[in-house]
Amino acid sequence: MGKTVSHKLIEDHLVDGRMEPGAEIALRVDHTLTQDATGTLVMQELEALGLDRAQTEVSVQYVDHNLLQTDEKNAEDHAYLRSACRRYGIWYSKAGNGVSHPTHMQRFGVPGKSMVGSDSHTPASGAMGMLAIGVGGLEAATAIAGEPVYLRMPEIWGVRLTGELPPWTSAKDIILEMLRRHSVKAGLNRIIEYYGPGLSTLSAMDRHVIANMGTELGATTTVFPSDAAVYEFMRSEGREDDYQEILADPDATYDIEEEIDLSTIEPLIAKPSSPDNVVPVQEVAGTDVGQVVIGSSANPGLRDFAIAAAMMRGRQAHDSVSFDVNPTSREILADLTRMGGTFDLISAGARIHQAGCMGCIGMGQAPAVGHNSLRTFPRNFPGRSGTREDAVWLCSPETAAASALTGVITDPRELMDELGQEYPDLPLPERATVNTDMLVPPLPPEEARGERLVKGPNISTLPDFPPLPSNVEAPVLLKVGDNLSTDEISPAGARALPYRSNVPQLAEFTFDQVDPTYPARAKECADTGHLVVGGDNYGQGSSREHAAITPRYLGLKAVIAKSFARIHWQNLANFGILALEFTDPADYDRIDQGDVLVLENLRDEFARSPELTVHNRTKGEDYRVHHRLSRRQMDAVLAGGRIPLLARS
Repeated sequence: MGKTVSHKLIEDHLVDGRMEPGAEIALRVDHTLTQDATGTLVMQELEALGLDRAQTEVSVQYVDHNLLQTDEKNAEDHAYLRSACRRYGIWYSKAGNGVSHPTHMQRFGVPGKSMVGSDSHTPASGAMGMLAIGVGGLEAATAIAGEPVYLRMPEIWGVRLTGELPPWTSAKDIILEMLRRHSVKAGLNRIIEYYGPGLSTLSAMDRHVIANMGTELGATTTVFPSDAAVYEFMRSEGREDDYQEILADPDATYDIEEEIDLSTIEPLIAKPSSPDNVVPVQEVAGTDVGQVVIGSSANPGLRDFAIAAAMMRGRQAHDSVSFDVNPTSREILADLTRMGGTFDLISAGARIHQAGCMGCIGMGQAPAVGHNSLRTFPRNFPGRSGTREDAVWLCSPETAAASALTGVITDPRELMDELGQEYPDLPLPERATVNTDMLVPPLPPEEARGERLVKGPNISTLPDFPPLPSNVEAPVLLKVGDNLSTDEISPAGARALPYRSNVPQLAEFTFDQVDPTYPARAKECADTGHLVVGGDNYGQGSSREHAAITPRYLGLKAVIAKSFARIHWQNLANFGILALEFTDPADYDRIDQGDVLVLENLRDEFARSPELTVHNRTKGEDYRVHHRLSRRQMDAVLAGGRIPLLARS
């Protein structure tokens, strides 16, 4: 039987386990990627692990999230990260150099390599034939220390592409079509692999758009072959010597199969407030728009900015629209400027921001309440923009630019036809403007050992968490619905992000989007701890482990849900929180916030069987629950988390 690209990559990195869907496997890690919103905790974890030097081929720390230095906190984080990179032998990408995902592809990505990153959009590098997986920060830290990454062997979901995209559509519309067909949890425990003749029409950065937002489908990762398009990308970056061809075998078979005829794709848009709330642009055309933002890791390629610049050339954005552009890397901004595109955007009224995630993580560009914001971003979860009552829509650069011109949601096909403009032949440079000066290489080992970690007042140490108790009798402090995101557990935005390296302070924002009284109520029941009850896909979205650490700091013992998103489920185990699933999902409706639940002889029962009984003392009822943890994860939960477990061994 022929092999898929996914199977070839996994087989090449497999160090333990069987490649059977559902079985736990361990994979060797070649690269790691961390960014500043999650990286400060990773560096604290490296310190707690007693690391001397990174054991990976390449580890890179990017500064691309916490860029707005409204006070000293973010600057302190950056100084700390630089010092930690110098101490542990890690590359340091300076603030403003670029968003981690496209920058890593440009400068470090190599087909056939494996990578984990403490950012859920790490799978973007699957666009060039890498096995790139988003994980929690602690798993990134242990990978840097030379440990394998553990996960359940996914099913392989093959998506065959045929045909060619029509004018005024692009790769963003392809991934929005996938989200329209499926849901934000359709990819759970699956790798999505794209193949077929339609691939020849998509560049490596087009594929990046699709691989990046495969995360919004809940996929473990997304994989593309390493073919001629990848070679052209690497040649343009002056790195063609790192290229290798990796293709699926002609007789490869997939666990799930699907086909998309690219010629049938139309402009699509995700309505507030979920990436899978997708409709045709024509269906909502005419809706007022107050803000348009182009950029982010989901549309990072030069053509994504160049097409918007071509559409805006000689025209002016509507006076009702705040038109913002976030370059994704210095390199792309330099090339766009060389093409004249930056001039076209500025002349059209665009505000050019620094290269970074910016509004995607709620660091600036927060929209006004009651005004629709169109963004080429990957996510539109409630409040992620930095505005609690936001209305964020996700779309392609073509739809974004057309809407910026008219002040209402606009189908770019209709507007450009009305203006008499044909789809332009974009004259992208054959060679990128490569500048490596903002990438700081690791120090030699003997010099690195003399480095001191620079910790400002806002840099805390990791809290110590006790082992799991034998008996838990605690109230349900919060009951939440389906698809709760980590943005809603530990919020993004300029208020909270500067405290990402200060767990006690960040804890004050926990569940702020859902119930601002949660931190105070958690402190009131500190003696007993508390529980959270959730619906399906609990903890979707960002990989931020803060969404596990801060509730744990506030006394969370267990989460009982219908189902969990992959990365958050792993993060809960890493920090000693028991993740339980209802055996009968209907029992979710029988529990109310405030009910006191009891788990008895927990340490013995938990270790003996995945099936447990939860007693509702308030209602006098029992519910059957279960866990899906491996023996390794169970040991971590019993020890109070993976760090105390490793310290004990």
